[in-house]
This record gives sequence, structure tokens and C-alpha cells, in this order.
Amino acid sequence: MAELQTFRLHPGDAAPDFSLPGVDGRTYRLVDYAKDPFLVVAFWCNHCPYVQAWEGRMVEIGRKYQPKGVKFVLINSNDARAYPEDSFPSMARRAQEHHYPFPYLQDESQEVARAYGALVTPHPMLFDGQRRLLFQGRIDSDHQHPERATDHYLQQALDQAIAGQPVRPSELPVVGCTVKWRS
Repeated sequence: MAELQTFRLHPGDAAPDFSLPGVDGRTYRLVDYAKDPFLVVAFWCNHCPYVQAWEGRMVEIGRKYQPKGVKFVLINSNDARAYPEDSFPSMARRAQEHHYPFPYLQDESQEVARAYGALVTPHPMLFDGQRRLLFQGRIDSDHQHPERATDHYLQQALDQAIAGQPVRPSELPVVGCTVKWRS
């Protein structure tokens, strides 16, 4: 486990551009979301126990907030050679098996993860309509026991943003498995 908070992007910073393949066969670009009021970019993977623990909650959040104008993309930047369970075919299977209601993208070059400053999986970031960072941190306060989560950070940030309120807190340490960088 890693708990990290040395971020590359901070509130108000622009989302870096991306063009990545999705497990559905499409290529997704940041500009595809230009008309959407909010975008959650979450660095993700298949093998991390933190991702697996939060996975169902993230799917629920996606289903709840997409009708409210929030789009989601999950990006897997892990080294699939060292972690074969994070390979593109494995990503496609996982997205289908867990009924992901959002695109699951592969960042094989790891350039997008570096541009965003992804630290761990999961590492969710919320951007406004101008693609300025509003929030990054944890999904909630207890990855292992959803019933014990007292703070639902990502949902609180989404609710505040949708209501036109300042997002507080805007940054929290992220917790998860470190991104698996290629050597």
C-alpha cells in the first residue's frame, strides 16, 4: 500500500490531453468530452486489491452521476509485461464481467499517467467543464469495508461541483497500489 500526496496537478490545473484505445475498440480523446460539464479521470488497473475493493462502488458512482452530466474514463497505465493481468485482453474481460458503464482505456506508453501525475491505482481526478482540476484523492474513507466508510470523498466532490459550490477538500492523499512503471 502507498499513501501519497505529492501531486503533479493541483486544483485549477488543466487536464493534459490524451488519445487512448478503449477496450470497446474505440479511441478516446480528451476533446470527446468537450461538451460535458464534468469529467472524472481515474487511473485504474485489474490486479490491485484497492481497485478491486473499490470497483463496485466506482461502477455505482458512474451509474449514479452519468445522468447528471458527469463522464468517466478509467485509464490503466501499468506495465502489462510485468503484470500480465493488466493486459489489454484482461482489461476487456474485466470491464465486461463487471459491467463498466464507462470507457476503460490503456495507456501502454505510460505518457498519460506521467502527464497527469498518476501515483496509485485507483487515483481519481475530477475536472470541470473547462477541464480544470477540482478534486483528486480517494473514492471514500474505507476501501475494505464500504459499510464503514464515513466519508464518500468522490461523491461529495461531485455533489459540490454539480451544485456549483467550491469542492472541499480539493486534494486528499491517494491510497492504493503504486503505478507499475516500466523500467
